[in-house]
Amino acid sequence: DGHESCKTSKWGADDEIGAANYMTEARTKLATKLVKKGKTHPLGIVINSKTPAFPPRTLSLTVMSPNQYNGADLSGAFGWHINYVDDILNTWVGIGSQIDGLGHLGENDMLYNCNKAGDVAKVTGLTKMGVHNIPPMVARGVLINMAKHFGVETMEAGQAIYAKDLKEAIKNQNVSLKEGDVVLIHTGWTDGKFESDPTAWGSGEPGTSNDAMEYLMRFNPMAVGADTWGV
Repeated sequence: DGHESCKTSKWGADDEIGAANYMTEARTKLATKLVKKGKTHPLGIVINSKTPAFPPRTLSLTVMSPNQYNGADLSGAFGWHINYVDDILNTWVGIGSQIDGLGHLGENDMLYNCNKAGDVAKVTGLTKMGVHNIPPMVARGVLINMAKHFGVETMEAGQAIYAKDLKEAIKNQNVSLKEGDVVLIHTGWTDGKFESDPTAWGSGEPGTSNDAMEYLMRFNPMAVGADTWGV
């Protein structure tokens, strides 16, 4: 039985945030000292109703002008002639760029820290490990450019990144991994496919193998991200 053999988190049996515990004031201060140019780089994906998503996820946006149709004048309510729009959004959350909480994915009906999925996952919301528990993560970001390592602009769907590949890329790109880092893996998948072939973008992806992730976990990262829809 997986539940009987489960080992509780090193942060305690009641912990709900996992590696986000590495977030400290010291790491935030360290991250601020790394800023040299003051430039910002958006890492998110702009999503809409056409964004490919893991089935059956969908998004629907309706823009309304409440009580302003057929020449209606709202000046009686507001004191001046005003017009405005409001938005109704019906969407699955798991579309585009996101962070997966520890209550999102499990195995054999078991989630992080030996929590039984049936006890946590309720229609009205998670009873534990919701993403609202995750603190703002400000830390050192480390980019590992695997597309560059393989000599391509865009890696292929299904192409695996193994531990040996990560080791070589880290060495050749002169980067280092430290406890509490946010590790970002660049495959070129979103740049190469998201706009030009959205169906292909959402149908497959390159990614890390099990031994690659086990290798990364030796460094105790705070979070791991990639330019793919599955990570």
